[in-house]
Amino acid sequence: MLDFEKAILDQEDKIQKLKESKIDKEQKSNEIKQLKSELHQLKKNIYSNLSGWQKVQLSRHPDRPYTMDYIDHICTDFIELHGDRNGGDDAAIVGGFANFNDQTVMIIGHQKGRSMKEKQKRNFGMSNPEGYRKALRLMKMAEKFNKPIITLIDTPGASPGLEAEAHGQAEAIATNLQEMMMLKVPVISIIIGEGAAGGALAMAICDRMLMLENTWFSVISPEVCSSILWNNWDHKEKAADQMKLTAQDLCNFKLIDGKVKEPLGGAHKDPEKVYLNLKKEVIKHLDELKAISPQKRIDNRIAKYTNIGIYEEIKS
Repeated sequence: MLDFEKAILDQEDKIQKLKESKIDKEQKSNEIKQLKSELHQLKKNIYSNLSGWQKVQLSRHPDRPYTMDYIDHICTDFIELHGDRNGGDDAAIVGGFANFNDQTVMIIGHQKGRSMKEKQKRNFGMSNPEGYRKALRLMKMAEKFNKPIITLIDTPGASPGLEAEAHGQAEAIATNLQEMMMLKVPVISIIIGEGAAGGALAMAICDRMLMLENTWFSVISPEVCSSILWNNWDHKEKAADQMKLTAQDLCNFKLIDGKVKEPLGGAHKDPEKVYLNLKKEVIKHLDELKAISPQKRIDNRIAKYTNIGIYEEIKS
């Protein structure tokens, strides 16, 4: 349970203790019914008024579905492809062809780990240059065979190590931004957890951008923002609210094309419902995109990103 969920845990404890009590059965049944009603209302009150920081916490919940969970539940016949054909492979990025709604797609995403051993193998979802080069190779393969691309984004950022920089981290990310802008096939990107900085953006240049309800997408994390502005992490909650990084915030700014509803309490509470909601949204957007010509999609994509932000030219 997260810190803001303590009241829910206390209420559930009350219900459990009442179930184990030896009071009159009819009285017990009535009291349990009342407590469950109060619990449901309590959950609605808490989860309907989450702050930016609380949504960041939910996005990082260790039980949330990861990329491979979505692939397993919304696709069939997934064939994972490895290697960047430039000397390496990166387990933080997974991808390959799959059958989605009776059509072949290329699906690619960041993959975190559950156990400590798997977390280390996946580098906590932080890709090295080899991962972004692998992702781009798969996108180009999808373009060659005229197959739509779906990217699933869940990363605290690109790998920040010296080795990653030495291998061309910035170049790999920049190349992805450039190449994804000109892909001739439909591209749909979904933030399923964390969407931090260039590590997320390198997989997010797309025709349609979706976010799950309790996710975030920003140039930096709230902790890093707090450390820059206040020299410590103590103001991360304030930073999260001021950064406007949630799905609702970005919908309001028209920076994304929609949000995918999560069950009360987060995606980990009812993954099957999330898989269904996500699949419906992707099918809808994919059908719309396939009806547009490749050149028109590219033109729309360029306009989408060049129209972000406000600037003023000053004559010297």
